[in-house]
Amino acid sequence: QGQFVESGGGLVRPGGSLRLSCEASGFELHHYSIGWFRQAPGKEREGVSCIRSTDGRIYHRDSVKGRFSISRDNAKQTASLWLSNLKPEDTAVYSCATTDCTTFMQGPITKGPYDYWGQGTQVTVSS
Repeated sequence: QGQFVESGGGLVRPGGSLRLSCEASGFELHHYSIGWFRQAPGKEREGVSCIRSTDGRIYHRDSVKGRFSISRDNAKQTASLWLSNLKPEDTAVYSCATTDCTTFMQGPITKGPYDYWGQGTQVTVSS
């Protein structure tokens, strides 16, 4: 059974950086586009970044452009989200998922029967 395991979250001060990692098992990552989404308490899920499987095209939501970057290593079955210049409003649980990047970034984000999602990792930005 396929799954993702995320790691790398934590508590960081405003302006700090983190690297989130997502390791896939039970399926071949190179077949899938990978998205990272986040959910803060009381708010809906929002797509943060996405990287397409076919051509590596990258998408970012406007609020993280220039601060976040996404990458993938198909040979290692991993995807990463690099967060920099973090702000308190970036506080949320971050999760990775297999997805279609266009619909993912538009939202809403829901899990389809053939999607793989991770359990999420908490990112807290606070002084």
